[in-house]
Amino acid sequence: MSDGKNGFEKTKHNVPYRWTLKDAVFTKDKGKVFSCFACGGGSTMGYKLAGFDVLGCNEIDPKMIEAYKANHNPKYAYLEPIQTFKLRTDLPDELYNLDILDGSPPCSSFSMAGNREKDWGKEKKFREGQAEQILDNLFFDFIDLAKKLQPKVVIAENVKGLLLGNAKQYVRQIYREFDLAGYYCQHWLLDASKMGVPQKRERVFFIAMRKDLAEAFLYNADMFTIVPKLELEFKETEIPFEEIEFTDTKYGVKTCTADQQKWWELTPEGKSFSDIHPKGSWFNSFKVEPKMVLNTIIASCRASASGYYHHTEARHLNVEEYQLAGTYPMDYNFTEFNTNPVYLIGMSVPPVMTAQIAKQVYEQWLSKI
Repeated sequence: MSDGKNGFEKTKHNVPYRWTLKDAVFTKDKGKVFSCFACGGGSTMGYKLAGFDVLGCNEIDPKMIEAYKANHNPKYAYLEPIQTFKLRTDLPDELYNLDILDGSPPCSSFSMAGNREKDWGKEKKFREGQAEQILDNLFFDFIDLAKKLQPKVVIAENVKGLLLGNAKQYVRQIYREFDLAGYYCQHWLLDASKMGVPQKRERVFFIAMRKDLAEAFLYNADMFTIVPKLELEFKETEIPFEEIEFTDTKYGVKTCTADQQKWWELTPEGKSFSDIHPKGSWFNSFKVEPKMVLNTIIASCRASASGYYHHTEARHLNVEEYQLAGTYPMDYNFTEFNTNPVYLIGMSVPPVMTAQIAKQVYEQWLSKI
């Protein structure tokens, strides 16, 4: 039960959002997983919570992969662009016998918060120390890797904007490429707040099964079924901010500047500062409403004026509140991100979100193959 101050869960969920790595029981008996674009291991932790054995990762950012190694001690860790990783001829046999190949190809050019069409087809260097890449192509590089490794199932997470406007053509191409790689593909738009995650985070998940494994499922299906059926419907109780409010922070309190406090005082709970500002400035600055679920955590939260502000105290939300909202373990070692842990949380798939999906993929598909 919660005292409303330090994030102890009030309601029971299929996967607890408040947890620690040291106390988690990872059974590793549901299958083998490899993660691409792994960031700090948000999805990796989700697969582990669901009972999978995550063998390792591919990541382009050296700071990210160091955080990944510090928390997950992977058997295999490849620091390089996926464009070169997919061409490797020295990959271990284990990677050719995966149950799930996981990935979150960066597609910020399709985000509704970005430039969208203006950035399509352009090379971008979105983190220091990384090579320039055409982000639009990374999903297809990931499918190329799937074609090479031939895992039983492929799971890819992406932004909601991929389903909107002209980006729908890109989705059709994803389906074509999965088909050519030997997979039946489906996609879902899922909201993390319905899955036991204390934030409203809508993301698209493409889930594909290798065609030769799908035959048994299709044999017993009706004549109109062309892909193996997978039910992904989540109706968990939403978790409002008051349940994750955390006062005993070890990362320190970041109080409002004088300018931030001015707009904080004028803004009602549950509203953006931009709703009050005469020019609509402070668009990504919000004052929380304790009985409402937080909106999506973005990477820039807390590092700048962007993000969430407490409803009764003139401060940014603290790191632990963001950890709980992102379902990150409370003892996660942020390594070089200790000065801005929220960046890593905002870049990650919430572990509980991945765990919920992974459990269903195992129960409905992998356990029956």
